[in-house]
Amino acid sequence: MDTIKVIMHGCNGKMGQTISGLIAADEGIEIAAGIDAFDDGHNAYPVFTDIDKCDVAADALIDFSTAAAVDALLDYCVEKKLPCVLCTTGLSEAQLARVKEASEKTAVLKSANMSLGINMLMKLLKEAAPVLSGAGFDIEIVEKHHNQKIDAPSGTALALADVIRDELDDGYDYVYDRSAKREKRSRKEIGISAVRGGTIVGDHDVLFAGADEVITFSHRAYSKAVFGKGAVQAAKFLAGKPAGLYDMSDVINTGKGSV
Repeated sequence: MDTIKVIMHGCNGKMGQTISGLIAADEGIEIAAGIDAFDDGHNAYPVFTDIDKCDVAADALIDFSTAAAVDALLDYCVEKKLPCVLCTTGLSEAQLARVKEASEKTAVLKSANMSLGINMLMKLLKEAAPVLSGAGFDIEIVEKHHNQKIDAPSGTALALADVIRDELDDGYDYVYDRSAKREKRSRKEIGISAVRGGTIVGDHDVLFAGADEVITFSHRAYSKAVFGKGAVQAAKFLAGKPAGLYDMSDVINTGKGSV
């Protein structure tokens, strides 16, 4: 099998450097070029500070940059017909619309969380939620992150809740805070709680609480490398794929998500 060549967009950021290290240790993939606003020449591959100047051939592009850089990135990938693993978050509604438009012309993979473990958890929840909810189990999600995270609940917690609610499809509501009301828990609610402290990278617990028993699905991220590993596997999956909008569930369902 030929080595897959990728362009690392945002190569000098923390995740860009994490992914560079992961790919350097992987014989099946290599970075052909990097793109970043700043470069000090320390990378083992050529780096372009202007995406339009990058003329290096590649099979896919991995993006971990900023929302401000995504518009030019999408234009570049559409022009080159280059499959794009889009990991940058915080995109505007207009940008999300552009992502969909770009996916009609080239392959784009975008996911709420790049961790293979989280996406495997989502797949399991799709099977568990209807069975346990139907048996009367209450559903609660507890997420924990470091003390520098400014948004709550996490996007991943909401994505887990969305997966559950989509499978149940019978009027479940999200409840984030019960301190303002004194009443029993509703049967059809998904409680979502956030904890902030220390240097926790990311913990997510999904609890199904029934009569005399509790089933908990848990995921712990011990470093941000888990997101980099997912991005690398996504690039391997996306190389050679036709135009379309993909997500990490597609990587999981191929059975090629091993790391």
